[in-house]
Amino acid sequence: MKIEVRDVPPRAAWALQQAGVHPLLARLFAARGVTRTDELDDGLARLLPPAGLKGARQAAALLADAMAAGRRICFVADYDCDGATACAVGVRGLRLLGARDVSYLVPDRVVDGYGLTAPIAERVAARGADLLITVDNGIASVDGVARARALGLQVLVTDHHLPGPELPDADVIVNPNQPDCGFESKSMAGVGVMFYVLLALRAELRARGAFDQASQPKLDALLPLVALGTVADVVKLDANNRRLVAQGLRRIRAGHMQAGLTALFSIAGRASQKATTFDFGFALGPRVNAAGRLADMTLGIELLLTDDAARADELARTLDGINRERREIEGGMREQAMQIAEGLFDVDDTPPPALAVFNADFHEGVVGIVAARLKDRLHRPTFVFAASSAPGHQHELKGSGRSIPGFHLRDALDLVAKRHPGVLLKFGGHAMAAGCTIAEAHFDTFDRALQQVAAEWLDAATLTRRLETDGPLPPEYRRPDMVDTLHAAVWGQGFAPPVFSEEVEVVSQRLVGEKHLALKLRHQGQPVDGIWFGRTDPLPARALLAFRLEADEWQGVRRVRLMVEGAA
Repeated sequence: MKIEVRDVPPRAAWALQQAGVHPLLARLFAARGVTRTDELDDGLARLLPPAGLKGARQAAALLADAMAAGRRICFVADYDCDGATACAVGVRGLRLLGARDVSYLVPDRVVDGYGLTAPIAERVAARGADLLITVDNGIASVDGVARARALGLQVLVTDHHLPGPELPDADVIVNPNQPDCGFESKSMAGVGVMFYVLLALRAELRARGAFDQASQPKLDALLPLVALGTVADVVKLDANNRRLVAQGLRRIRAGHMQAGLTALFSIAGRASQKATTFDFGFALGPRVNAAGRLADMTLGIELLLTDDAARADELARTLDGINRERREIEGGMREQAMQIAEGLFDVDDTPPPALAVFNADFHEGVVGIVAARLKDRLHRPTFVFAASSAPGHQHELKGSGRSIPGFHLRDALDLVAKRHPGVLLKFGGHAMAAGCTIAEAHFDTFDRALQQVAAEWLDAATLTRRLETDGPLPPEYRRPDMVDTLHAAVWGQGFAPPVFSEEVEVVSQRLVGEKHLALKLRHQGQPVDGIWFGRTDPLPARALLAFRLEADEWQGVRRVRLMVEGAA
């Protein structure tokens, strides 16, 4: 591992500090590209206007007409946290704005696969729906949209994934990544796109006289769900996404959130009054995602839709149990996958430039998580495959991939498809995460083809794990209140949470739980505790460590603890 320190433009840091930003935060923000305080303004008025999002106005008119005619509306959601929150935001938002007949349907990960397929369209039509809305999917559903239209359904596609060579023939498409869309934030999650459609719809209804500025429904109540889905989907937190997340966090910390979120914070043992993006990514998001991985995402959506606290607690407990089962399955799969991967190392104990791993016993609902774990550990683009259990799809493998900086996973799959026609039965995704389906007989061909692309695109520098840090931590900021200040800010993908690095003295070290290293350190001459989760090898007497800050409470006293991320 190579530890690198981010460059801090001195003028930007100075300008932010002069404008009243805390000196440490000014340094951190400047290192992440912030040059002006207005970029840190998270007020709702600073959100990009919906008018700039291609298709939003047409979607608003379509929805307003459907509502006026009393048409039945059905959402087709994706089965991850972004899809679940997007569906809940859409259903809640339309009802809030006056829609009378709104329902939803979630494809089964195993039986239906991803997106709006022709059979899903037929099920929606059989329910008697008039208008089908996709959330967090649909941009690649050419056949599904065509079938829905043939059945007489109107179709509104809301998505954020990259489009393929052919767009679906929907009535309206809203996707910041579709051709000719000039919307500045290309990184909105599916839930953000749906929220923007609702903003446009409210403006359309206001223009039609349904209500005025003073009496219009308050859509900001949906922002806690928008924040959760945005962080859980690991999209880039550009300025607009940071505002959406900050607004959601503000409401959650004030106790204004849906019953399902309250129940999730409780079951996860997290304090909503001090909610952070970490809670979304590592506590709430995984519990919602677990439903789609091992059970039925209807559980997750029902949790986010209910206003009954008792029902929310019951559903949250169910999801917590499913998530514990997911962790157990993941642990066993991760060990097996690592053994398979290690068998692919060369004589110098170096992994190949890309990894494809398959075992007949793998669970297809967990392959994405295991791929992420292998990618993190080996710093290689990684696909993990499981046998498809969908009826009629015997001898097919479903794979989920995670990538490293410098290797666009969907583009790599596209190149594999062009070089080896017929190997990829279907694929989709974006730069850092993608999925695909292949015939089991083609696994070796896919493996070789992926490695070939990786060998062409990746060099030794790219294949070296780099940990970007914010350099030394001034000792005067090693305080619990400073930890709280840092945690209160919005961090995430593309706006990395603070990680500091410097040489420290290792006073003592011991193993805890047989897999973690508990440390007594001396930082800038002062004693401080540290912990390195997942590390068993001892450290030298002095070590260059990369670490995060946490506040640890013991017998009523809060102390700072260093959470070690790496060493060089």
